[in-house]
Amino acid sequence: MALEDYGKDMEMCCRCSACKFIPLEKVRGYEHVNVCPSITRHKFHAYSGGGRMGFGVALLDKRLEYTDKLLEVVYNCMTCGGCDISCKYAMDMEVLEPIYELRIQCVENGHTLPVLDQIVTGLQKQGSMVVGDKAKRGEWCETLDIKDYTKEGTQVIYHAGCLTCYNKDMWKVAKATLSLLQKAGVDIGIARKHEPCCGGRAYQMGYKQDAINQAKHNMDIFKKSGAKILVTSCSDCYHAFKVLYDKFRLKGNLKVMHTTEYFAQLIKEGKLKPRKEVTAKVTYHDPCHLGRLGEPYIHWKGKQVQKHMRIFDPPRTFRRGTYGIYEPPREIIRSIPGVKLVEMDRIKEYTWCCGAGGGVQETNPEFARWTATERIKEAESTGAEALVTACPHCVDNFNKALEGNGSHFKIFDVVELFEKSI
Repeated sequence: MALEDYGKDMEMCCRCSACKFIPLEKVRGYEHVNVCPSITRHKFHAYSGGGRMGFGVALLDKRLEYTDKLLEVVYNCMTCGGCDISCKYAMDMEVLEPIYELRIQCVENGHTLPVLDQIVTGLQKQGSMVVGDKAKRGEWCETLDIKDYTKEGTQVIYHAGCLTCYNKDMWKVAKATLSLLQKAGVDIGIARKHEPCCGGRAYQMGYKQDAINQAKHNMDIFKKSGAKILVTSCSDCYHAFKVLYDKFRLKGNLKVMHTTEYFAQLIKEGKLKPRKEVTAKVTYHDPCHLGRLGEPYIHWKGKQVQKHMRIFDPPRTFRRGTYGIYEPPREIIRSIPGVKLVEMDRIKEYTWCCGAGGGVQETNPEFARWTATERIKEAESTGAEALVTACPHCVDNFNKALEGNGSHFKIFDVVELFEKSI
């Protein structure tokens, strides 16, 4: 697909502003009605999903040129999908896909940001989108007695992800995950220092071909291992392996699961049972790429029929965020004795983004921290003493937002609480 393939979607935008807010029936008060961090922060229509659709139409009609201001609007977006899902509450049209294509077109025409170029160069040369010596990628698991799936076959692959491998604060979650999987008797394997980057964040930033190249490379490695299941703790990796690879028609029969899905399954099978009481009142944050963007990709081939309204032949099913991973992490939290789960106003497909996606954390860290701070305020308003989530990027950005503000609010990965109870 290309930007012009979404011309009708972009022309359909009537500036109703549904892309800026959660649906009315989900509203619980005036404080938490917004769904798009970009328009909420910058307060000008251009920064909304609909505004970017207008940019797309203007670029196709050659009524708009690439300028620094255009690039500022295009790249100050977390690609969290909030605009897309809120629009689809009532409409059959794509919003996030044209935003992706805007970035892809910018890259193809040479209009990029230096910091993003540098990150993708790291992917090309080092196989990682997080800065770090490739030789040190496996340091987190050096002392672990786990098979290397690049050398011997395994049934299940555990993929830690770039941020976890290079950030020592994240090692505890990866190690806890492997410990629990071993305890459950899972035939698990890791790639140690040879673990590849999923490439998903390259796609979010507009570097589509680099993402596809990485996907092809990774699928060759996974197929050689003989693994049937890939489990990952990272929501971005989950989205890449499950959704993007399928979109590129590269995923094959590999079953992709998030650790929360897998642990929830193991609990139901009786292979893991939380017993120890963990006294805590927590709220759960739905990562965008695990939740609304994590539902299966839907392939469709047909044509649009223009009559008094747009219809599809054959009928087309749209991804509306309904079938993301929402219950498994909550099931795990509820299974832990002593833990009380309270919900925020914006949850599941209408969650507020943590702020770490789409390259914004790298290009505009102040905006990323502001977005995280807004979510932490919402979490604190529930009376919870900690926010629990299921993605290292969310944990990392929330912790950055808390630095130096004197708050005693805590951020946890679901696995941390689960391990304490096991």
